[in-house]
Amino acid sequence: MRVKVIECPRDAMQGLKEFIPTATKVAYLNTLLQVGFDTLDFGSFVSPKAIPQMRDTAEVLSQLDLSATQTKLLAIVANSRGAAEAASFPEIRYLGYPFSISETFQLRNTNATIEESLERVQDIQEIGARVGKEMVLYISMGFGNPYGDPWNVEIVQYWVDRLRHLGIGIFQLSDTIGVATPESIRYLFSHLVAGYPQLEIGAHFHTQPHNWREKVAAAYETGCRRFDGAIKGFGGCPMAKDDLTGNMPTEHLVAYLQEVNALTGVDLPLFQKAMKMALDVFPL
Repeated sequence: MRVKVIECPRDAMQGLKEFIPTATKVAYLNTLLQVGFDTLDFGSFVSPKAIPQMRDTAEVLSQLDLSATQTKLLAIVANSRGAAEAASFPEIRYLGYPFSISETFQLRNTNATIEESLERVQDIQEIGARVGKEMVLYISMGFGNPYGDPWNVEIVQYWVDRLRHLGIGIFQLSDTIGVATPESIRYLFSHLVAGYPQLEIGAHFHTQPHNWREKVAAAYETGCRRFDGAIKGFGGCPMAKDDLTGNMPTEHLVAYLQEVNALTGVDLPLFQKAMKMALDVFPL
């Protein structure tokens, strides 16, 4: 069974206060490009004031070696301006947008209401479609929120259904604050994967050391075949809250997928090389 593993160095880096030198980012990303990941979430075209760590994304992109890799590039955008800039680069395949089903978090993350965000999604989709880009729609707060905003499976399904009519075919259900349980994961994926076989429904989990396996297993066993991860679990969303659990460690994800004999395309020796390099990139 083929499973897409998406490595997310952008997510790992974006919340760090100390700026990672451009040359360091380039060297790390070029190493990741050789590992065999399906996609590399490598950077973002957002306001430098909001995410200063990503202000050099265009410069980084200009120095990536894409001559011997099948890995596709994904960039996060937050509005039409960022989408137009990202879409101008032929090297980028996917435009990612965080669409929160929590009104409070949508305002915090993109300074827009859900309805305003829906208009942005439509604009971004149209901008990307004109030049052959695909959109990856992240359902932020997809497993609940800490703000008291309404959440249930029906709300998630409502927004997937509404957004797919805009032509979006890839959705990542995002456990933004790490509250997903095996029960909620199974319930969501069993309904969405079966209900929308034409869509690609993936998982973006935030985990703790004691609960990563149960989350991955619950998603995989109910049909999820697309997973985000970040080496060593670095990172998280800087717009949520300070005590966020970390990203899904890619090494755990890869180990689990090996156990179930899934095909990932990941070259293990090169992956080990990237893991060692990560220790020099990220502060411990």
